[in-house]
Amino acid sequence: MATWLVRRVAASLAIVFAVVTFTFLLLHLAPGEPFLPSGDTPIDPAVVARLRHQFGLDQSLPLQYAKYLGALAHGQLGESFALHRPVADALGDAIPNTLVLVGTALVLELLLGLAFGVYQAARARRLPDVALGYATLFLNSVPTFWLGLLLLLVFGEALRWFPVGGVVDPVVHASLPWAGRTADRLWHLALPALTLGCVGAAGTARYERAAMLEVINQDYVRTARAKGLPERRVVLVHALRNALLPLVTLFGLSFPFLLTGAVLVEWVFAWPGMGKLTAEAIFRRDYPVVLAAATSASTMVVLGSLLADVLYAIADPRIRVHGE
Repeated sequence: MATWLVRRVAASLAIVFAVVTFTFLLLHLAPGEPFLPSGDTPIDPAVVARLRHQFGLDQSLPLQYAKYLGALAHGQLGESFALHRPVADALGDAIPNTLVLVGTALVLELLLGLAFGVYQAARARRLPDVALGYATLFLNSVPTFWLGLLLLLVFGEALRWFPVGGVVDPVVHASLPWAGRTADRLWHLALPALTLGCVGAAGTARYERAAMLEVINQDYVRTARAKGLPERRVVLVHALRNALLPLVTLFGLSFPFLLTGAVLVEWVFAWPGMGKLTAEAIFRRDYPVVLAAATSASTMVVLGSLLADVLYAIADPRIRVHGE
């Protein structure tokens, strides 16, 4: 298994390197220039030329690429064109907010998806199963930004049950006690996390329903029923335990989906995370921020996938034997 793990780590590093390379090339080959205003405001060409020379954009593309890889190898992400601050500091402020949002959404997705999937399998081909099947299919087909806008309009603007944006209330948050500050953060987190979590939970529920239906017809489940065990114990102990393996795979699949979906959700809810920072940097053609965000996102994705593979190998002894 150690050899397999080394191969997976090497493949993960190769994926990150490929993402960095493609992002670098696409950014520099795409039409448009940094430092230029978005409107019709004129700018002195001498100022643009001086800025391009300051940030090394007047050099050849291969030389820029080699310098960027060298700086990246030393942990240097450069300075933002638009924010006028080190990119590492900007990401350091944004990444924790994104991880909180994605982590909360992932927990909601797995818990809700597991609960609905087990409930549907226990009532397969009956009215609750059919109704939930259509509901999860609808949610799984809904774009995250559309659902986010809908929740924002209904629960934020119309009912005013939740705030419409931000991480905390900038006016009263600092004056609240610890419990109040925690509640304030959770209050602001509710809608964006629910947006991401509900869409993912719909797909997870369909996967878990299929896994439960496959397990529930096995001989050992019929034997448990024949012994007179309560149906709840048969489903939740004997069947569910062996139907949990797909959740490990879904963890590896869900993390990239949540990370990419967070870009639009953060934009809708003005959540100051990595997605919002990246979207703004793309519009400003802020090369260092976009490159650093792509590198960070790809690193988190491959780490999530690697963790899912390791957990799957731990959970299923057959994979360990095959790997050895």
